[in-house]
Amino acid sequence: MANHQSTSKSITNLIEQFSKLPGIGPKSAQRLTYYMVKASKEQAFDLSHAISELKEKILSCSECFNITEQSPCEICSSSSRDTSIICVVEQPIDVIHIERTGVFNGLYHVLNGVISPINGIGPENLKITEFFQRIFSLQIKEVILATNPSMEGEVTSMYINNFLSEKKIKTSVLARGLPIGSDLEYTDDLTLVKALEGRKLLD
Repeated sequence: MANHQSTSKSITNLIEQFSKLPGIGPKSAQRLTYYMVKASKEQAFDLSHAISELKEKILSCSECFNITEQSPCEICSSSSRDTSIICVVEQPIDVIHIERTGVFNGLYHVLNGVISPINGIGPENLKITEFFQRIFSLQIKEVILATNPSMEGEVTSMYINNFLSEKKIKTSVLARGLPIGSDLEYTDDLTLVKALEGRKLLD
């Protein structure tokens, strides 16, 4: 981090806080900070209030582990969703992107990560056990494995599929129109729609 001795402590502190955010480097942190310096007090308060409200109100859905303000979340508690099909994703943000396509009307299960031995993350560190318990209580007929097309995502899908194949549960994966190594978060809507519609069954 650059030396900010010539600036006030409050500016230095905000630059450092912005720098801790993912994807924000030192220069971006400085630009954001000086933008806030010029912003009105109302705009600064609105941002501060939105962050405080976010931390106060959000919680994890007790069923799917998506981020929500109520538990069960609106998707899990909706009577219009198809409860016989469930889509497994890595992170809550993936639910947002799939919902935006408007082509999936089933349930979700958020793993909150992927299996990554090199990072010390095993199945026990994810919401996989909860997923296995859930599919039997819901009498699921199809599971869509929508993990990202990365090495860790593929390993996670394979682990789940090995368990489901023993239970004779229909399992599919998104069609690989998705670029290898990419995230659902950065996939355009049309590609994601085609990936959902063209999903294939796993052996």
